[in-house]
Amino acid sequence: MTCEVFLRSNPSTMAITIYQAAWVLPITAPPIPQGALAIADDKIIFVGAQAEAATQPRLQHAEVIHLNGAALLPGFINTHTHLELNFFRGFLEDLAFREWILKLTTTKYERLTNDDLAASAMLGAAEALRAGVTCVADTGDSRAAFDALRQSGLRGVAYREVFGPNAADASMSLEGLKVKVAEMREEETELVRVGVSPHAPYTVSGELFRRVVEYAAQESLDVCIHTAESAAEENLLRDGSGEFAERLAARGIEWKAPQQSTIQYFAALGVLDVAPLLVHCVRVDDEDLALIGKHRARIAHCPKSNAKLGHGIAPLAKMLAANIRVGLGTDSVASNNRLDLMSEAQFCALLHRAASQHFKAPGAERLLQMMTLDGARVLGLEDKIGALEIGKQADFIALDLTKRHHQPLHDVMAAILFAATSDDVILTMVAGRVLFAEGVIQAFDEPEWQTRCKRLFPQPPSF
Repeated sequence: MTCEVFLRSNPSTMAITIYQAAWVLPITAPPIPQGALAIADDKIIFVGAQAEAATQPRLQHAEVIHLNGAALLPGFINTHTHLELNFFRGFLEDLAFREWILKLTTTKYERLTNDDLAASAMLGAAEALRAGVTCVADTGDSRAAFDALRQSGLRGVAYREVFGPNAADASMSLEGLKVKVAEMREEETELVRVGVSPHAPYTVSGELFRRVVEYAAQESLDVCIHTAESAAEENLLRDGSGEFAERLAARGIEWKAPQQSTIQYFAALGVLDVAPLLVHCVRVDDEDLALIGKHRARIAHCPKSNAKLGHGIAPLAKMLAANIRVGLGTDSVASNNRLDLMSEAQFCALLHRAASQHFKAPGAERLLQMMTLDGARVLGLEDKIGALEIGKQADFIALDLTKRHHQPLHDVMAAILFAATSDDVILTMVAGRVLFAEGVIQAFDEPEWQTRCKRLFPQPPSF
Protein backbone atom coordinates (compact mmCIF):
# COMPACT_ATOMS: atom_id res chain seq x y z
CA MET A 1 0.00 0.00 0.00
CA THR A 2 1.26 3.47 -0.78
CA CYS A 3 0.29 6.91 0.37
CA GLU A 4 -0.85 9.43 -2.19
CA VAL A 5 -1.50 13.15 -1.85
CA PHE A 6 -3.95 14.77 -4.24
CA LEU A 7 -3.51 18.52 -4.54
CA ARG A 8 -6.12 21.05 -5.45
CA SER A 9 -4.84 23.75 -7.75
CA ASN A 10 -6.97 26.30 -5.89
CA PRO A 11 -7.97 25.19 -2.38
CA SER A 12 -10.47 28.03 -1.95
CA THR A 13 -12.68 26.72 -4.77
CA MET A 14 -13.80 23.74 -2.68
CA ALA A 15 -15.81 24.68 0.42
CA ILE A 16 -15.32 21.40 2.29
CA THR A 17 -12.58 18.79 1.95
CA ILE A 18 -12.35 15.45 3.73
CA TYR A 19 -8.96 13.83 4.35
CA GLN A 20 -9.18 10.09 4.97
CA ALA A 21 -6.30 8.16 6.50
CA ALA A 22 -5.47 4.90 8.22
CA TRP A 23 -5.12 6.82 11.48
CA VAL A 24 -6.19 10.20 12.84
CA LEU A 25 -4.51 11.34 16.05
CA PRO A 26 -6.48 14.21 17.63
CA ILE A 27 -4.02 14.34 20.60
CA THR A 28 -6.87 15.32 22.96
CA ALA A 29 -8.61 12.00 22.25
CA PRO A 30 -7.46 8.45 21.48
CA PRO A 31 -6.19 7.61 17.96
CA ILE A 32 -8.96 6.91 15.46
CA PRO A 33 -8.38 3.99 13.07
CA GLN A 34 -9.72 4.55 9.56
CA GLY A 35 -10.24 8.18 10.46
CA ALA A 36 -11.40 11.27 8.65
CA LEU A 37 -10.72 14.98 9.03
CA ALA A 38 -12.91 17.55 7.30
CA ILE A 39 -11.97 21.18 6.79
CA ALA A 40 -13.77 24.22 5.45
CA ASP A 41 -11.45 27.04 4.42
CA ASP A 42 -9.00 27.30 7.34
CA LYS A 43 -11.04 25.49 10.02
CA ILE A 44 -11.57 21.89 11.11
CA ILE A 45 -15.27 20.99 10.97
CA PHE A 46 -15.19 17.22 11.57
CA VAL A 47 -12.90 14.70 13.27
CA GLY A 48 -13.92 11.07 13.54
CA ALA A 49 -14.24 7.72 11.84
CA GLN A 50 -14.69 7.51 8.08
CA ALA A 51 -17.93 5.58 8.60
CA GLU A 52 -19.28 8.39 10.76
CA ALA A 53 -18.24 11.03 8.23
CA ALA A 54 -20.27 9.20 5.58
CA THR A 55 -23.43 9.82 7.62
CA GLN A 56 -22.95 13.58 7.98
CA PRO A 57 -25.31 15.50 5.64
CA ARG A 58 -22.95 18.46 5.48
CA LEU A 59 -20.15 16.25 4.16
CA GLN A 60 -22.09 14.42 1.45
CA HIS A 61 -20.75 16.47 -1.46
CA ALA A 62 -17.31 17.27 -0.07
CA GLU A 63 -14.12 16.56 -1.96
CA VAL A 64 -12.41 13.47 -0.55
CA ILE A 65 -8.63 13.10 -0.45
CA HIS A 66 -7.40 9.59 0.32
CA LEU A 67 -4.18 9.27 2.31
CA ASN A 68 -4.12 5.48 2.40
CA GLY A 69 -1.75 4.10 5.00
CA ALA A 70 -1.02 7.52 6.51
CA ALA A 71 -1.52 9.05 9.94
CA LEU A 72 -2.97 12.55 10.31
CA LEU A 73 -1.99 14.56 13.34
CA PRO A 74 -1.56 18.19 14.37
CA GLY A 75 1.44 19.97 12.89
CA PHE A 76 4.52 20.00 15.09
CA ILE A 77 5.32 23.15 17.06
CA ASN A 78 8.99 24.06 17.44
CA THR A 79 9.23 26.31 20.49
CA HIS A 80 12.79 27.52 19.87
CA THR A 81 14.73 28.08 16.65
CA HIS A 82 17.10 30.55 14.99
CA LEU A 83 16.24 30.26 11.29
CA GLU A 84 18.69 32.99 10.31
CA LEU A 85 21.53 30.72 11.46
CA ASN A 86 20.86 27.87 9.03
CA PHE A 87 24.05 28.68 7.13
CA PHE A 88 26.03 27.68 10.23
CA ARG A 89 25.16 23.98 10.08
CA GLY A 90 28.37 22.06 10.86
CA PHE A 91 30.45 25.25 11.16
CA LEU A 92 30.74 25.43 14.94
CA GLU A 93 31.69 21.89 15.86
CA ASP A 94 33.52 20.86 19.05
CA LEU A 95 34.00 24.32 20.55
CA ALA A 96 33.79 25.46 24.17
CA PHE A 97 30.64 27.52 24.69
CA ARG A 98 32.38 30.90 24.84
CA GLU A 99 34.41 30.15 21.70
CA TRP A 100 31.23 28.83 20.04
CA ILE A 101 29.44 32.11 20.74
CA LEU A 102 32.40 34.28 19.69
CA LYS A 103 32.91 32.46 16.39
CA LEU A 104 29.19 32.60 15.65
CA THR A 105 28.76 36.30 16.39
CA THR A 106 31.99 37.39 14.74
CA THR A 107 31.21 35.51 11.54
CA LYS A 108 27.58 36.59 11.48
CA TYR A 109 28.23 40.28 11.88
CA GLU A 110 31.43 40.53 9.85
CA ARG A 111 30.73 38.19 6.94
CA LEU A 112 26.97 37.79 6.41
CA THR A 113 24.66 40.39 4.88
CA ASN A 114 20.93 40.79 5.37
CA ASP A 115 20.44 38.97 2.06
CA ASP A 116 22.51 36.07 3.38
CA LEU A 117 20.40 35.88 6.52
CA ALA A 118 17.21 36.02 4.45
CA ALA A 119 18.34 33.08 2.31
CA SER A 120 19.39 31.17 5.42
CA ALA A 121 16.00 31.72 7.05
CA MET A 122 14.05 30.68 3.94
CA LEU A 123 15.97 27.43 3.69
CA GLY A 124 15.29 26.92 7.38
CA ALA A 125 11.57 27.42 6.74
CA ALA A 126 11.70 24.82 3.96
CA GLU A 127 13.46 22.36 6.26
CA ALA A 128 10.81 22.90 8.93
CA LEU A 129 7.92 22.32 6.51
CA ARG A 130 9.51 19.15 5.18
CA ALA A 131 9.77 17.90 8.77
CA GLY A 132 6.09 18.51 9.53
CA VAL A 133 6.63 21.66 11.56
CA THR A 134 3.74 24.09 11.13
CA CYS A 135 4.54 26.63 13.87
CA VAL A 136 7.86 28.10 14.92
CA ALA A 137 9.00 30.28 17.81
CA ASP A 138 12.10 31.95 16.40
CA THR A 139 14.67 34.20 18.02
CA GLY A 140 16.83 36.44 15.87
CA ASP A 141 18.78 39.67 15.66
CA SER A 142 17.43 40.48 12.19
CA ARG A 143 14.01 40.36 10.59
CA ALA A 144 15.04 37.45 8.37
CA ALA A 145 13.01 34.81 10.24
CA PHE A 146 9.98 37.11 10.48
CA ASP A 147 10.01 37.57 6.72
CA ALA A 148 10.63 33.86 6.14
CA LEU A 149 7.64 32.89 8.27
CA ARG A 150 5.41 35.26 6.33
CA GLN A 151 6.68 34.19 2.91
CA SER A 152 6.59 30.46 3.64
CA GLY A 153 3.09 30.33 5.12
CA LEU A 154 4.33 29.02 8.47
CA ARG A 155 2.66 30.10 11.68
CA GLY A 156 4.88 31.51 14.39
CA VAL A 157 6.33 34.11 16.69
CA ALA A 158 9.45 36.07 15.72
CA TYR A 159 11.22 37.27 18.86
CA ARG A 160 13.49 40.23 18.06
CA GLU A 161 16.68 40.04 20.07
CA VAL A 162 18.28 42.85 22.03
CA PHE A 163 21.76 42.90 23.56
CA GLY A 164 23.53 45.24 25.97
CA PRO A 165 25.59 43.99 28.94
CA ASN A 166 26.59 47.54 29.88
CA ALA A 167 23.90 49.15 32.03
CA ALA A 168 24.95 52.59 30.75
CA ASP A 169 23.75 51.58 27.28
CA ALA A 170 20.31 50.33 28.38
CA SER A 171 18.37 53.33 27.12
CA MET A 172 20.05 53.27 23.70
CA SER A 173 19.57 49.51 23.36
CA LEU A 174 15.88 49.75 24.21
CA GLU A 175 15.26 52.58 21.77
CA GLY A 176 16.91 50.58 19.00
CA LEU A 177 14.72 47.59 19.83
CA LYS A 178 11.57 49.72 19.77
CA VAL A 179 12.32 50.95 16.26
CA LYS A 180 12.89 47.42 14.94
CA VAL A 181 9.80 46.00 16.62
CA ALA A 182 7.56 48.84 15.45
CA GLU A 183 8.62 48.20 11.86
CA MET A 184 7.87 44.49 12.14
CA ARG A 185 4.54 44.94 13.93
CA GLU A 186 3.20 46.92 10.99
CA GLU A 187 3.54 43.70 8.98
CA GLU A 188 2.14 41.19 11.47
CA THR A 189 -0.44 38.79 10.07
CA GLU A 190 -3.01 36.38 11.44
CA LEU A 191 -0.30 33.72 11.37
CA VAL A 192 2.84 35.60 12.35
CA ARG A 193 3.30 37.86 15.34
CA VAL A 194 6.25 39.66 16.95
CA GLY A 195 7.85 39.25 20.36
CA VAL A 196 11.03 40.46 22.05
CA SER A 197 14.05 38.59 23.36
CA PRO A 198 16.55 40.09 25.79
CA HIS A 199 19.15 37.53 24.81
CA ALA A 200 20.64 36.11 28.03
CA PRO A 201 21.95 37.15 31.47
CA TYR A 202 25.52 37.31 30.16
CA THR A 203 24.65 39.66 27.27
CA VAL A 204 21.95 41.84 28.86
CA SER A 205 22.35 44.07 31.92
CA GLY A 206 19.87 44.03 34.76
CA GLU A 207 18.80 47.54 33.83
CA LEU A 208 18.11 46.55 30.23
CA PHE A 209 16.14 43.50 31.41
CA ARG A 210 13.93 45.77 33.53
CA ARG A 211 13.32 48.20 30.70
CA VAL A 212 12.59 45.53 28.09
CA VAL A 213 10.04 43.68 30.21
CA GLU A 214 8.34 46.97 31.13
CA TYR A 215 8.14 47.85 27.43
CA ALA A 216 6.89 44.35 26.58
CA ALA A 217 4.13 44.58 29.18
CA GLN A 218 3.02 47.98 27.90
CA GLU A 219 2.95 46.79 24.28
CA SER A 220 1.55 43.27 24.93
CA LEU A 221 4.66 41.64 23.49
CA ASP A 222 5.66 38.11 24.41
CA VAL A 223 9.15 37.73 25.90
CA CYS A 224 11.68 34.95 25.24
CA ILE A 225 15.04 34.56 27.04
CA HIS A 226 17.93 32.08 26.92
CA THR A 227 17.96 30.98 30.56
CA ALA A 228 20.09 28.86 32.91
CA GLU A 229 21.80 27.17 29.97
CA SER A 230 25.38 26.63 31.10
CA ALA A 231 27.85 26.37 33.95
CA ALA A 232 29.51 29.56 32.68
CA GLU A 233 26.24 31.44 33.10
CA GLU A 234 25.71 30.02 36.59
CA ASN A 235 29.25 30.97 37.66
CA LEU A 236 28.70 34.51 36.40
CA LEU A 237 25.56 34.95 38.49
CA ARG A 238 26.60 33.00 41.58
CA ASP A 239 30.01 34.53 42.25
CA GLY A 240 31.09 36.59 39.24
CA SER A 241 33.65 34.03 38.07
CA GLY A 242 34.23 32.10 34.87
CA GLU A 243 34.61 32.80 31.17
CA PHE A 244 31.63 35.14 30.81
CA ALA A 245 32.86 37.25 33.73
CA GLU A 246 36.32 37.37 32.17
CA ARG A 247 34.84 38.48 28.85
CA LEU A 248 32.86 41.32 30.46
CA ALA A 249 35.94 42.46 32.39
CA ALA A 250 38.04 42.42 29.21
CA ARG A 251 35.47 44.77 27.63
CA GLY A 252 35.61 47.11 30.63
CA ILE A 253 32.03 46.30 31.65
CA GLU A 254 31.37 46.32 35.37
CA TRP A 255 29.50 43.28 36.69
CA LYS A 256 28.37 42.68 40.24
CA ALA A 257 27.20 39.14 40.74
CA PRO A 258 23.75 38.94 42.34
CA GLN A 259 24.84 35.70 44.05
CA GLN A 260 21.64 34.02 42.90
CA SER A 261 20.51 31.51 40.34
CA THR A 262 19.36 32.86 36.99
CA ILE A 263 15.72 32.26 37.92
CA GLN A 264 16.09 34.02 41.30
CA TYR A 265 17.82 36.90 39.52
CA PHE A 266 14.95 37.19 37.06
CA ALA A 267 12.43 37.13 39.91
CA ALA A 268 14.27 39.96 41.68
CA LEU A 269 14.37 42.03 38.48
CA GLY A 270 10.64 41.54 37.80
CA VAL A 271 11.39 39.60 34.63
CA LEU A 272 9.25 36.64 35.71
CA ASP A 273 6.27 38.97 36.14
CA VAL A 274 5.66 38.86 32.37
CA ALA A 275 5.63 35.02 32.37
CA PRO A 276 8.43 34.78 29.79
CA LEU A 277 9.32 31.85 27.58
CA LEU A 278 12.52 30.52 29.17
CA VAL A 279 14.74 28.59 26.78
CA HIS A 280 16.83 25.67 28.10
CA CYS A 281 16.60 25.81 31.95
CA VAL A 282 19.27 23.14 32.28
CA ARG A 283 20.67 24.43 35.56
CA VAL A 284 17.57 24.90 37.70
CA ASP A 285 16.68 23.44 41.10
CA ASP A 286 13.42 22.84 42.93
CA GLU A 287 13.28 26.42 44.21
CA ASP A 288 13.78 27.72 40.69
CA LEU A 289 11.02 25.50 39.33
CA ALA A 290 8.68 26.69 42.07
CA LEU A 291 9.33 30.30 41.00
CA ILE A 292 8.78 29.47 37.34
CA GLY A 293 5.50 27.75 38.18
CA LYS A 294 4.36 30.55 40.49
CA HIS A 295 4.82 33.14 37.73
CA ARG A 296 3.34 30.89 35.03
CA ALA A 297 6.49 31.23 32.96
CA ARG A 298 7.04 28.66 30.20
CA ILE A 299 9.98 26.53 29.11
CA ALA A 300 11.37 25.53 25.71
CA HIS A 301 13.23 22.25 26.20
CA CYS A 302 16.06 21.73 23.68
CA PRO A 303 17.67 18.42 24.69
CA LYS A 304 19.87 17.90 21.62
CA SER A 305 21.44 21.36 21.77
CA ASN A 306 22.02 21.06 25.52
CA ALA A 307 23.65 17.66 25.06
CA LYS A 308 25.76 18.57 22.06
CA LEU A 309 27.20 21.68 23.69
CA GLY A 310 27.93 19.67 26.84
CA HIS A 311 25.64 21.73 29.07
CA GLY A 312 23.78 18.81 30.60
CA ILE A 313 20.23 17.50 30.87
CA ALA A 314 17.33 19.72 31.89
CA PRO A 315 15.10 18.22 34.65
CA LEU A 316 12.11 17.58 32.40
CA ALA A 317 10.29 15.23 34.78
CA LYS A 318 10.42 17.80 37.58
CA MET A 319 9.23 20.54 35.22
CA LEU A 320 6.21 18.48 34.21
CA ALA A 321 5.52 17.46 37.81
CA ALA A 322 5.46 21.16 38.71
CA ASN A 323 2.76 21.71 36.05
CA ILE A 324 4.99 24.04 34.08
CA ARG A 325 4.13 24.43 30.41
CA VAL A 326 6.99 22.81 28.47
CA GLY A 327 7.40 22.55 24.71
CA LEU A 328 10.13 21.03 22.57
CA GLY A 329 12.58 23.12 20.59
CA THR A 330 15.40 22.23 18.23
CA ASP A 331 17.45 25.39 18.79
CA SER A 332 19.45 26.38 15.70
CA VAL A 333 21.24 24.03 13.33
CA ALA A 334 24.42 25.70 14.59
CA SER A 335 24.07 23.62 17.76
CA ASN A 336 21.73 20.82 16.70
CA ASN A 337 22.35 20.38 12.95
CA ARG A 338 18.67 19.59 12.20
CA LEU A 339 15.30 21.37 12.44
CA ASP A 340 13.56 18.04 12.95
CA LEU A 341 11.18 17.92 15.90
CA MET A 342 10.56 14.17 15.47
CA SER A 343 14.26 13.51 15.85
CA GLU A 344 14.27 15.88 18.84
CA ALA A 345 11.40 14.01 20.50
CA GLN A 346 13.03 10.62 19.93
CA PHE A 347 16.26 11.86 21.47
CA CYS A 348 14.34 13.45 24.33
CA ALA A 349 12.56 10.21 25.16
CA LEU A 350 15.71 8.09 25.10
CA LEU A 351 17.87 10.65 26.92
CA HIS A 352 15.51 11.04 29.85
CA ARG A 353 14.74 7.33 30.08
CA ALA A 354 18.45 6.60 30.21
CA ALA A 355 19.15 9.32 32.77
CA SER A 356 16.27 8.28 35.03
CA GLN A 357 16.67 4.57 34.35
CA HIS A 358 12.92 4.44 33.82
CA PHE A 359 11.49 2.47 30.92
CA LYS A 360 8.60 4.75 30.02
CA ALA A 361 9.26 8.25 31.29
CA PRO A 362 8.53 10.12 29.13
CA GLY A 363 6.22 7.94 27.03
CA ALA A 364 5.21 8.26 23.41
CA GLU A 365 1.86 9.86 24.21
CA ARG A 366 3.49 12.46 26.45
CA LEU A 367 6.10 13.35 23.82
CA LEU A 368 3.53 13.66 21.03
CA GLN A 369 1.59 16.04 23.25
CA MET A 370 4.74 18.07 23.92
CA MET A 371 5.33 18.37 20.15
CA THR A 372 1.79 19.60 19.52
CA LEU A 373 -0.68 20.73 22.18
CA ASP A 374 1.92 21.58 24.83
CA GLY A 375 3.84 23.61 22.28
CA ALA A 376 0.65 25.50 21.50
CA ARG A 377 0.11 26.14 25.21
CA VAL A 378 3.66 27.42 25.55
CA LEU A 379 2.99 29.97 22.81
CA GLY A 380 -0.52 30.85 23.98
CA LEU A 381 -2.07 29.35 20.86
CA GLU A 382 -3.93 26.38 22.33
CA ASP A 383 -7.29 27.89 21.34
CA LYS A 384 -6.20 27.76 17.68
CA ILE A 385 -3.79 24.88 17.16
CA GLY A 386 -2.13 21.88 18.79
CA ALA A 387 -4.98 19.37 18.50
CA LEU A 388 -7.36 18.14 15.82
CA GLU A 389 -10.62 19.52 17.16
CA ILE A 390 -13.70 21.09 15.58
CA GLY A 391 -13.27 24.85 15.35
CA LYS A 392 -9.49 24.85 15.47
CA GLN A 393 -7.27 25.93 12.61
CA ALA A 394 -6.50 23.35 9.93
CA ASP A 395 -2.82 23.01 10.84
CA PHE A 396 -2.03 19.32 10.32
CA ILE A 397 0.39 16.90 8.74
CA ALA A 398 0.32 13.43 7.23
CA LEU A 399 2.95 10.75 7.88
CA ASP A 400 3.41 7.75 5.61
CA LEU A 401 3.25 4.62 7.77
CA THR A 402 3.50 2.13 4.92
CA LYS A 403 7.30 2.04 4.73
CA ARG A 404 9.37 -0.93 5.84
CA HIS A 405 10.51 0.69 9.09
CA HIS A 406 6.87 0.91 10.23
CA GLN A 407 6.00 -2.74 9.64
CA PRO A 408 4.43 -4.40 11.48
CA LEU A 409 2.55 -1.54 13.12
CA HIS A 410 1.28 -2.53 16.57
CA ASP A 411 1.15 0.87 18.28
CA VAL A 412 0.63 3.96 16.13
CA MET A 413 1.93 6.41 18.74
CA ALA A 414 5.08 4.39 19.32
CA ALA A 415 5.56 4.07 15.56
CA ILE A 416 5.41 7.83 15.08
CA LEU A 417 7.68 8.63 18.00
CA PHE A 418 10.31 5.90 17.75
CA ALA A 419 10.27 4.74 14.11
CA ALA A 420 9.17 7.72 12.01
CA THR A 421 11.58 10.15 10.38
CA SER A 422 11.05 13.50 8.73
CA ASP A 423 11.20 11.70 5.37
CA ASP A 424 7.85 10.13 6.26
CA VAL A 425 6.10 13.52 6.09
CA ILE A 426 4.00 13.63 2.92
CA LEU A 427 1.74 16.60 3.65
CA THR A 428 2.10 19.80 5.68
CA MET A 429 -0.83 22.21 5.93
CA VAL A 430 -1.25 25.51 7.77
CA ALA A 431 -4.61 27.25 8.08
CA GLY A 432 -6.08 25.07 5.35
CA ARG A 433 -3.28 25.82 2.88
CA VAL A 434 -1.05 23.02 1.57
CA LEU A 435 2.57 24.14 2.05
CA PHE A 436 4.35 20.85 1.36
CA ALA A 437 3.16 17.80 -0.59
CA GLU A 438 4.46 15.23 -3.07
CA GLY A 439 8.01 16.04 -2.00
CA VAL A 440 7.72 19.69 -3.06
CA ILE A 441 7.43 22.94 -1.11
CA GLN A 442 4.23 24.47 -2.48
CA ALA A 443 4.38 27.90 -0.87
CA PHE A 444 7.60 29.25 -2.41
CA ASP A 445 10.36 28.38 -4.86
CA GLU A 446 12.74 26.33 -2.74
CA PRO A 447 15.21 25.64 -5.61
CA GLU A 448 15.60 29.37 -6.16
CA TRP A 449 16.64 29.89 -2.55
CA GLN A 450 19.01 26.93 -2.81
CA THR A 451 20.54 28.52 -5.89
CA ARG A 452 20.97 31.78 -4.01
CA CYS A 453 22.72 29.89 -1.24
CA LYS A 454 25.09 28.26 -3.73
CA ARG A 455 25.85 31.64 -5.29
CA LEU A 456 26.66 33.02 -1.86
CA PHE A 457 28.83 30.03 -0.96
CA PRO A 458 30.00 28.30 -4.15
CA GLN A 459 32.47 26.28 -2.07
CA PRO A 460 31.93 24.84 1.41
CA PRO A 461 32.05 28.03 3.51
CA SER A 462 35.34 28.63 5.27
CA PHE A 463 34.36 32.08 6.52
